[in-house]
Amino acid sequence: MADFVGALDQGTTSTRFMIFDHSGNEIAKRQLEHEQIMPQAGWVEHSPLEIIDRTRTVIGGALANANLQASDLDSIGITNQRETAVVWNKKTGRPYYNAIVWQDTRTDKIASALEREGKGDVIRQKAGIPPATYFSAGKVQWMLENVDGLREAAEAGDAIFGNTDSWVLWNLTGGTDGGVHVTDVTNASRTMLMNLETLDWDDELLSFFGIPRSMLPTIRPSSDPDFYGTTQRSGPVGGEVPLCGDLGDQQAATVGQVCFAPGAAKNTYGTGNFLLMNTGEEIVRSKSGLLTTPAYKFGDAPAVFALEGSIAVTGSAVQWLRDQLGIISGAAETEQLARQVEDTGGMYFVPAFSGLFAPYWRSDARGAIVGMSRFNTNAHLARATLESICYQSKDVADAMAKDSGVTLDVLKVDGGVTANSLCMQLQADILGVPVSRPVVAETTALGAAYAAGLATGFWSNTDELRANWNEATRWDPEWSDEQRASGYAGWQKAVQRTLDWVDVD
Repeated sequence: MADFVGALDQGTTSTRFMIFDHSGNEIAKRQLEHEQIMPQAGWVEHSPLEIIDRTRTVIGGALANANLQASDLDSIGITNQRETAVVWNKKTGRPYYNAIVWQDTRTDKIASALEREGKGDVIRQKAGIPPATYFSAGKVQWMLENVDGLREAAEAGDAIFGNTDSWVLWNLTGGTDGGVHVTDVTNASRTMLMNLETLDWDDELLSFFGIPRSMLPTIRPSSDPDFYGTTQRSGPVGGEVPLCGDLGDQQAATVGQVCFAPGAAKNTYGTGNFLLMNTGEEIVRSKSGLLTTPAYKFGDAPAVFALEGSIAVTGSAVQWLRDQLGIISGAAETEQLARQVEDTGGMYFVPAFSGLFAPYWRSDARGAIVGMSRFNTNAHLARATLESICYQSKDVADAMAKDSGVTLDVLKVDGGVTANSLCMQLQADILGVPVSRPVVAETTALGAAYAAGLATGFWSNTDELRANWNEATRWDPEWSDEQRASGYAGWQKAVQRTLDWVDVD
């Protein structure tokens, strides 16, 4: 029996391939960034061809680093940036346009028109999500309306769509030579096109966006013993390995953090922040601005659902300090700079670069730095940036408690920003609950590996996965209740200053 499981993590800023053993330990990794293409304000794109090129390179590189070959891999799981839409020609394999990234706001008028026409409540009821620039369907509609010849190609059945999981799976299973066009329930749920009750594409929702059903991938379980397909001998793996796990990145992190019991929650700190709470087999509809989403579906078992709070800009606010302002040369410097001051000096930074996501859903919002005086320095801004990550997570945690009736007793965390110890301490202080980081912090890739390995029997059940989870670090709250309440009241005032900034009608 093969000793390892592979996971391809196709993220917003990079693509990586990781190899795990039976205990969930990392054996090898190769990671490469790809270009962030920003043709104009509010537009964010990626090159699908660059992503596939990176995919091939990181798979071959990780295998070479560990001196492994295809026969050493039991299976491979895929996880991916969700809502990032790719449309390509199934005969040529060429994309019709760049991938439109989940952060992109060009579809704000499409989203506001849906609300104006009374279709928003139908989308919320059927798909569990509000009309927003975040989700895939508006992006596909925009391409159909703006890319020459695409509408005709779609009607003829030549143009097909998927989030980046579908694009990667199609290419790894042969592309134009028999590539499979599939997705899983978690990715399908991020389109505004899937009905949560049926776990299938919904004709009424498709009609809202003018998207032909023939463009869409087949929806499969997140962990599928029937396999989506196998890698090709001529491909980067160098042999036939089952592809049988597929989860959107935040659902993958939920699996990697073994949040299998109702009420279990995790928060991933990446480009954005994503807090998910398992609600079991029950579809809990949010009244507080959260999303209702499948957490995972393992084989023939019923789907398990979650409430999710999606925050657009957290880790990418730190990147902004580095790339646009130039006040740090690397993300690690943020903590060092922020520690030079004891607080933010009254400054708040609301990084609403892509509008505000959960729980506000305001595409008219834009970023603001408020409360400044001549006293403030770049150190105060660095600390305000870290606090903004934590306050946005508190917004979501409070909404989650309202919807579910469950208050967090501990928050499991993962993702790149968790390496910042000051940020995690601030998160514990602002939430008022302990924050816990696991030994294996790469939970997104690990969750994809778990989904694949469960499909093949590499792991026999979720109890085996729970046994792999171990805490590495815990941060306990240090702020007083008064300090916490005062800080949050200031944050809420700052959020109000970002609203009604751009016209989306």
